[in-house]
Amino acid sequence: MILGGLLAVMGLVSLAYVVALALAVRRNPAAPRPEAIALGAVTNFFDALGIGCFAPTTAYLKFRRLVPDELIAPTMMTGYALASATEGFVFINAIQVDPLLLGLAIGASALGAIAGVWVGGRLAVRPIRLTLGVGLLIAAATFSLSNLGLMPAGGTATSLAPVAFAVVVAASFGLGILMNLGIGNFAPTLILVSLLGMDPRAAFPIMMGSAALLMVTSGIRLVRVRPLDFGFVLGLTVGSVPAVLLAAFVVKSLPLAALRWGVVGVVTYAAALMLHAALTERPTAAPASA
Repeated sequence: MILGGLLAVMGLVSLAYVVALALAVRRNPAAPRPEAIALGAVTNFFDALGIGCFAPTTAYLKFRRLVPDELIAPTMMTGYALASATEGFVFINAIQVDPLLLGLAIGASALGAIAGVWVGGRLAVRPIRLTLGVGLLIAAATFSLSNLGLMPAGGTATSLAPVAFAVVVAASFGLGILMNLGIGNFAPTLILVSLLGMDPRAAFPIMMGSAALLMVTSGIRLVRVRPLDFGFVLGLTVGSVPAVLLAAFVVKSLPLAALRWGVVGVVTYAAALMLHAALTERPTAAPASA
């Protein structure tokens, strides 16, 4: 019953996001950009396999200078919202985890996302760059640990004792806030549940469902109040959803070690560029959200 209600809420919020995006595009006519379609397809194919799409997308946008730094996170949140919703539906139905833990963790993430929209819209550019740079370094370190076999092995549990249960819910709220600043929740969630003794696979419905609900929730507001490039947002959307379905239903296993090392190099370089910009360029205030 909890899962049914959760899926129903996700479906309704996703529909509300589609309506909000359509209205925003009607006010700001745009066609999907081919480069964004390709980017969304590649990053979300591997996102559905657990690599995450925020770090490589941020790296690409930074290298190509396609989006102002302060709009990188909102662009990803809106462009990947429907792909995340697709992942949420797939993994919640495919992997067993305590329904109460799943529902509360996802709900906490959504509340964090709502708070994060307010915070992210009022931060100056320099703190945003610093946050993104540090987040990318953390992601690179996580990928390196995974490649070296140093990630927590985890246990076999599909639920948690009350204290650990509360830790996961509280952490989900914090990660919901950080998602608005371009810091993905996949690696932190995977590490957290593994350290607490859960089966690492249990992280997938939690992190996918959390990302789904918080991204469509935040996206409803972001498409209304942020000056986004809707051609790029539409391109990311068009490319990402089919790629998620392909990865989830066609590709069952893929050797990812070599790819992860490539991601480490790219993401580390992007983090260095972001931090250099934050520490050397004159800061300007990001426009406050309405």
